[in-house]
Amino acid sequence: MIKTTPLQNALMAALLGSVALVGCKKKEESTDTNAAPAATAPAEPAPAPMTGAPPPMAAASAVAVSSVTVGKSAAADKSVATAALFAPKDDVVVSVKTDGAASNVNVGAKLTFQDGQVAGEQSATLNTSGAETTNITFKNANGWPAGKYRAEVMVDGKAAGTPQEFEVK
Repeated sequence: MIKTTPLQNALMAALLGSVALVGCKKKEESTDTNAAPAATAPAEPAPAPMTGAPPPMAAASAVAVSSVTVGKSAAADKSVATAALFAPKDDVVVSVKTDGAASNVNVGAKLTFQDGQVAGEQSATLNTSGAETTNITFKNANGWPAGKYRAEVMVDGKAAGTPQEFEVK
């Protein structure tokens, strides 16, 4: 079953209504000999019928990452105090501050262990018209292995902000 959004349904209804109006319109001939001939636009081919799922709608994004902070917890205002040293059972919070407008923009964070192994990867959806803070929290029930880590942020799959390094002891 194909799931559609209300916007997609509205666009499809408008498209079908336009096609129906064009198809039902009678060709009228002008009997006024003084009128200038009407300009005719070249006929455009009808769009091919849709098969499968509709293409994803492009996200409206004019958002930039202003800072990335790694810490142990977030305050009520989403602020995160920077931490460079963690205990194995600590949560790791990657805080991403953004500026600008965004509609359904994917903000992701990836933790990489010192040997290059991905220790965690998560994302959140950003909808904002101004400055915003998005916090992504990583937990490890078994405890984080001791070593050095790197936190990287992506916006719509592209690297953004400055990667942050921290250590677990």
